[in-house]
Amino acid sequence: MEQEAQTKPSAGTSETGEEMTDIVVDDFDSYINLKLDMEKNNGISEVGHSVSAVTQALFQNEEEGEEDESDDEDDDSGTDHFNTEKSGTQLQRCERHGGVNSSLPDTFQTSHLLFYERFKAYQDYMLGDCKPSEVKAFTADYLEKVVEPCDWLALWSTDVFDVLVEVHDVDFKDLKACVRLVLPLQCDTRGCELTEEAMKSLLEATQNKVPLQKLHVVYEQSGDFDQTALALEHLRFFYEHIWRQWDEEDEDDDFDYFVRCVEPRLRLYYDILEDRVPAGLVAEYQSLLENCSQCFQQFSVLRSSLSTDSDSELDNVSMVEGLKLYDQLETYKRKLHIIENPLLRYVLGYKGNARQQCVQSRGPRGSGVKVVHVVTASCSTIQLQSLLSDRLLPLCSFEDTEIQFHRDLVSAVDLCHQGDVVIVLPGIYSVSSSIFLPDSITIEGFGLPDEVVIEKKNKGDSFVESTGVDVRLSNIKFIQHDAIEGILCVRQGALNMENCVLQCETTGVIVRTSAHLTMSMCDLYGSKGAGVEIYPGSVCRLVGNGIHHCKDGILIKDFADEMDAMPSITMDNNVIHNNEGYGVIVVKPNNGEQHNRVPLGESEAEDKRQGDVPDPLLISTHPTSSGSAEIHPDSAENNNSIDSVVASNSGRKWQFSRQLSRNKDTSCSRAVPDLDHQIFVSIQGNQFRRNGMGDFGTFFY
Repeated sequence: MEQEAQTKPSAGTSETGEEMTDIVVDDFDSYINLKLDMEKNNGISEVGHSVSAVTQALFQNEEEGEEDESDDEDDDSGTDHFNTEKSGTQLQRCERHGGVNSSLPDTFQTSHLLFYERFKAYQDYMLGDCKPSEVKAFTADYLEKVVEPCDWLALWSTDVFDVLVEVHDVDFKDLKACVRLVLPLQCDTRGCELTEEAMKSLLEATQNKVPLQKLHVVYEQSGDFDQTALALEHLRFFYEHIWRQWDEEDEDDDFDYFVRCVEPRLRLYYDILEDRVPAGLVAEYQSLLENCSQCFQQFSVLRSSLSTDSDSELDNVSMVEGLKLYDQLETYKRKLHIIENPLLRYVLGYKGNARQQCVQSRGPRGSGVKVVHVVTASCSTIQLQSLLSDRLLPLCSFEDTEIQFHRDLVSAVDLCHQGDVVIVLPGIYSVSSSIFLPDSITIEGFGLPDEVVIEKKNKGDSFVESTGVDVRLSNIKFIQHDAIEGILCVRQGALNMENCVLQCETTGVIVRTSAHLTMSMCDLYGSKGAGVEIYPGSVCRLVGNGIHHCKDGILIKDFADEMDAMPSITMDNNVIHNNEGYGVIVVKPNNGEQHNRVPLGESEAEDKRQGDVPDPLLISTHPTSSGSAEIHPDSAENNNSIDSVVASNSGRKWQFSRQLSRNKDTSCSRAVPDLDHQIFVSIQGNQFRRNGMGDFGTFFY
């Protein structure tokens, strides 16, 4: 909303009041409609954190509701809780911070509601189990039961002005209020001047009706208008952050709108508000909303211009253009659905749209000097002697090398150029910001990993972010707190990590498209997501690691499009155990193949009859779903056509396919065609133990 308010052309740019009057009267009706459409598609705006006492005013105590069961049976609207005796307002005052000469009264503070307060209001009272086509009718019915029908004061707020009005009637069906100015005129303007005559002309142009969501109830202590203020807040929030123009256009109208759309969008709003979503994903979501809105507007205009009984060449061209816009619209909607759904957001994540790096690559120093950076708060004489003999003397044997000392790792990394070496002495080093590695440098701990600890305290998108061509990490323990996007993210370039400990709290190691990761002899645990997330087009070599006590061990995103290749993975001699979900889970597009699967029991029985023992690495239990199965040209065309149909279907189904290993303690060293030829360069010697849902699984989307 803030961005829209800044970029929207102001109606108050006229130099004279008379010109301003003409502009407002002529354009206000279309301005209101445009404003409503834009706000329905709006992204996420910031609100503050505050715990209010609105719950008592909004929801009925269950014990009071049980005192009169007959009344509940006669009226199941869920609004009889509004009839309790009032003992003063339960809401806070929202003080206005207008100009010095502002005479506008304060309003109710309702924008700081908690998630569960909005959730309960929409689920129990406003929307219930309505369908998308019934949203407006359900909303009108809710407002009619809780909003005072007349005789209350409100501020009519737009991007241009705030003016005090009196509501003398409410048109619930159209979600509008009939208002009249409170005289003398009390108004705050932004970038323009409005007279009493101009405002009267403005109201006449709109037949004295304004949208209910544009009204903010004037504060008063009696409590008589608490429910009116809350109801308008729920209405305003719904159309600004939940409702989309295209929701009503959904061909599959027979579904619970609250479950499919309202709840996930509401959760996403609060996840963003509480910094639980990466900044890059937030930017992508807002960009998708804007693009989808523009595409829908173009599609609607084109559709309305078509004649149903015309075969003209112009209409045929428009029809083709309309089909293209429709496919594009469905693509945008599907991407939005992925981000809004918490499970799909975790499994699929987001590609591209890498945020601008705070630190760009510096390259080699112009003087050609290489620097060894020593990080330590203090050290003993023995440590210094050992450091000199073991590392500094071998590294500084050339005249073009110098040594610099630092008290923390971030300051050392910020001064690094290509080819520098950072040596971290034993100690616990706390950092409050992300560590960016844009150059080819080496960072090594001088000691065991448990002795050299780097701990991140504050929130942020990532802990360590690597974009250098050849970055090397060794002998360090990283402890993560609140890093949204991972303890370590290889966004591009190559990272070689050896003998490190990664103690995760939120998410683990992420290997982005086109990035390379070599991870050997490391211990990774505690991730609430996957221990390692591997994106299409990346190269990942995992050798001799322990990955355990995560949600999933390794998440492989095999949904390559025409721009990306499949991930290339080497996975040898790893121990993957005690993960909540799968040891390894592969994300694949739903091309209809999984419907050809046979049940696990039947497959095993058939294998036994043929004398074959099912391999524990098999993801699919049927040859037709094997990624390495021979594909004839005609079948490839069929698959492409199926993909295009599925892609344009907004009602795509999501499902898991799982394969449990019968012997989870057995080392898996046999190559499997399904994996070997498609994703895995090498997979041998790995051990899987006690993974909650099995060793290997597939997620179809």
